[in-house]
Amino acid sequence: MNNLLTDLEHRNAALEQKVKDLTEQINQKDRILEENQTEFNRLKDHLVQMEKMAMLGQMVSGISHEINNPINFIYGNLPYVEEHIEAVLKVLETYQSVYPSKNPALENVLEETEIDFVLEDLPRLVESMKVGAERIRELVLNLRNFYRLDEAQMKEADLNAGIESTLVMLHNRYKQKIEVIKQFGDLPPVECHINQLNQVFMNLLGNAIDALLVKELQCCEENNKTSVSDKKKIAITTQKIAEDKVSITISDNGLGISAEVKNRVFEPFFTTKPIGVGTGLGLSISHQIVTQTHGGKIYCFSTPGEGSTFVVELPIHQSQKLAPEKLTETSNHLSMAKKN
Repeated sequence: MNNLLTDLEHRNAALEQKVKDLTEQINQKDRILEENQTEFNRLKDHLVQMEKMAMLGQMVSGISHEINNPINFIYGNLPYVEEHIEAVLKVLETYQSVYPSKNPALENVLEETEIDFVLEDLPRLVESMKVGAERIRELVLNLRNFYRLDEAQMKEADLNAGIESTLVMLHNRYKQKIEVIKQFGDLPPVECHINQLNQVFMNLLGNAIDALLVKELQCCEENNKTSVSDKKKIAITTQKIAEDKVSITISDNGLGISAEVKNRVFEPFFTTKPIGVGTGLGLSISHQIVTQTHGGKIYCFSTPGEGSTFVVELPIHQSQKLAPEKLTETSNHLSMAKKN
């Protein structure tokens, strides 16, 4: 009888353990399923984002082309307008010197039209039109460069020019409040999808601007004014750091981020911005573009209260994709703009 009870107890314990094992397996499979669903949602959102960027690129490319045609027509005709105006002004000056006396009707017309002011102001107007037309042409060129659609294969591109075009796109956000310090090295052409890297530059620079504007807002709330000595700065440094790679460093002297936040900045959907302001995809997509598409590396350094620095390292040629290793001497050139 005792043996039977003991056997039943053993069997019961074995069944309980079996149930526990099966429950754990089910829970593990549920966790895997949940992780797969999360990854699926992340990839789906990423594809939506990339599709939006592709559609935006096509739209901007078309609009830029349509704007470029009439502006080239205007810009091309301005030199002839300038020549014709100079000829008319020369005739008027000669006419005034030959016929210094004027009849009353002509005197009235000259007074009504303020001819002296017109003669002085007309060349300035033409010059301002030339400057405006040149500015529009520059904006159109930067739009086309920034959103240029990539071919199937990567092409060599000028990263310094890509950063410049990105700064043009962001100019209205920083021009009056933030000093941008550019230290561009002599970079070789880099084999890449330049429009994707422009997206990375846009995300990093946009985040730096946001960080500095948040800092200004906090200073205004605490002191009712921003400290003059605490000038807002963004430093951009590019350089060739080895035979096979280049680096792009973007630093700001904003509020910085905590270690906990720094460890999560590249997570999909993680953001410290208010709801409706940040999607949490910018740095995640940037990380994927740099590491997976281009075989490079991206690092984040930050000290709370002192600012943040992002470093992007890229292979010059795709046959030289960077192997996993510790950060190189790049850290030696992370001198913040605030130290200048």
